[in-house]
Amino acid sequence: MAVKNTYNNESIKSLKGPDRVRKCAPVIFGSDGLEGCQHSVFEIVSNSIDEARSGNGNLIEVIRHSDKSITVKDYGRGMPVDFNKNEQRYNWDLIYCELYAGAKYDGNLSGNYNASIGLNGLGCCATQYASQYMDVEVIRDGFKYNLHFEEGYNIGGLKKKEDKSRKTGTTTRWKPDPKVFTDINIPLEYFQDMLKRQAVANAGLRFTLKDEESNQTFEYLYENGIRQYVDEVLVDKTYTAPVYISRDTKLVEKDGSREHDAKLTACFCFSSDVSLAEHYYNSSYLVNGGSPERAMRAAFTYALDRFITSEGKYTKGEVKITYADIQDSLVFVSNSFSSVGGFENQTKKSIVNAIFQDAMTEFLKHELEIYFIENKSEAIKIADQVLLNKRSAEQAEKTKLNLKKKLGKGLDMNNRVKKFVDCRSKDADKREIYIVEGDSALGSTKMGRDAEFQAIIPVRGKILNCLKAEYNRIFESEIIIDLLKVLGCGVEIKTKANKKISPFDMSKLKWSKIIICTDADVDGFQIRTLILTMIYRLVPSLIDAGKVYIAESPLFEISYKKDTFFAYSETEKNEIVDKIKAKEQKNGQVPKISIQRSKGLGENEPDMMWLTTMNPATRRLIKVMPTDMLQMEDMFDLLLGDNLQGRKDFIQEFGYKYTDMLDVS
Repeated sequence: MAVKNTYNNESIKSLKGPDRVRKCAPVIFGSDGLEGCQHSVFEIVSNSIDEARSGNGNLIEVIRHSDKSITVKDYGRGMPVDFNKNEQRYNWDLIYCELYAGAKYDGNLSGNYNASIGLNGLGCCATQYASQYMDVEVIRDGFKYNLHFEEGYNIGGLKKKEDKSRKTGTTTRWKPDPKVFTDINIPLEYFQDMLKRQAVANAGLRFTLKDEESNQTFEYLYENGIRQYVDEVLVDKTYTAPVYISRDTKLVEKDGSREHDAKLTACFCFSSDVSLAEHYYNSSYLVNGGSPERAMRAAFTYALDRFITSEGKYTKGEVKITYADIQDSLVFVSNSFSSVGGFENQTKKSIVNAIFQDAMTEFLKHELEIYFIENKSEAIKIADQVLLNKRSAEQAEKTKLNLKKKLGKGLDMNNRVKKFVDCRSKDADKREIYIVEGDSALGSTKMGRDAEFQAIIPVRGKILNCLKAEYNRIFESEIIIDLLKVLGCGVEIKTKANKKISPFDMSKLKWSKIIICTDADVDGFQIRTLILTMIYRLVPSLIDAGKVYIAESPLFEISYKKDTFFAYSETEKNEIVDKIKAKEQKNGQVPKISIQRSKGLGENEPDMMWLTTMNPATRRLIKVMPTDMLQMEDMFDLLLGDNLQGRKDFIQEFGYKYTDMLDVS
């Protein structure tokens, strides 16, 4: 007989002690997974930052231990952990075992506690409760205090002894509890990113990070805060100089009952290569923006529209600009401090505060108006670029709609791609597509392939340089459209104006491998680069997913007696020849070795084509996996962009490495 669940007055229970956090981690930290575990680290670091911002200490040290524990050390005044006469409790008990307890509830706080990261009194206690263990060492008032906690409970009370070092500060070492968080393996990259951002937001505050796993030490210091950060991001990729603006102001509650001190700062410029919008509030990096993001969008759209209108730059009947036309060229970083609070929740990834938003909007509008008046030539450049963004996006939207129609036709009996040779298998996890150079290579690869899973499509000559071309020119190219049809996954255009109707869908990709197969000569390398550029520009996710490969073609065919060897470089050729010579010289014979420069792929016999280029067991494929997209972008720009002098310099410096690939006599 089933037991009935009762619901009465005795059914209501409250969580007590550590269970208030240990059983409710997502409520406190935003997640009980890795993200929540990471935020617990930020809670401890933020306390040290608040102390440093109040003028106590300028160095914060962090250690990522190999056992997944973390140490945070500061040189502030030290946590007051001794007996509190007002509360009739020890402060350590309030700070580490009582939610909503702290020194930041007094409305008359002085110093930078007026703009504290943490105002809720949750961080230390919540992190302690969520830890397997926590050790705290405090030096202040001539004493050293030590505390030890395990799974939320203090073990051994408060240990206190005299300290004559005259040092002050708080050191906390703890290990997140895997019983609370599903993942406590916080990657090094999180610490690096978080501490760097805190250095950006807190000018002059030094952070060090020691990683025991890699035995590396990192340091983060931005003496000039966001100004230095913007310069670092730009790396001279700007067409207007960075502008730093600042204002000390009062935020007044709408009913006039209370005033809050606030400091609003921002740094902005315009660039044709970099787009960035970041916001910091009371040292927290606002991943989701909120009020400052909305203020920035409203102010820049208003100010630029007003300037464009006053200069008569709109054509008759033209639709006005939106923020989407601005953001591709705008670099903007704000860093504000205020006692008003307004974080969306404990994770502090966004603020939603109307009076702050209004103040920020008015501040930016005012500063932009002055900037446009005092820097008319710069303002005209900005307006022209924004209008160019707008009109290009509108044209790209039209082009994309047409492209969607073209690609939407798919491959059928009435819409075949010229000279495309399909394979028999319909399994996308097995199918391979070889993109080959010309009709002659089509013939040899067709004869040498395994028709079960290998398909062929030839490109006719050198395709359009997609790095420099506008989208409308790109999608007028029959070769490019054919390649996109064969790939089957559509196209992703990296402009924000086209996000809504992007037809790209990775699940529709018809191939496990996309293999670029060209001759091992200068023309072949150029065609290979142009195909890679097309993929990088139109379907970069294929590169990120590891779907794109380059088939290495042999440079030399070495014949000795009945054996044939293939060498893929000058060095490899020499090694093969040396091995043959060494073997025969033992017998006192001079080997007769025939070395031929490999012909183009179109002249290869089918057997040779299968052996060297298409047989999965013997071929050589290079997976295209960029570890640094910016580096890849720079290299494409160098090889195929408008930087002629840079290309000449590159050839002069590195060209000698590739002379053995030239087919010259």
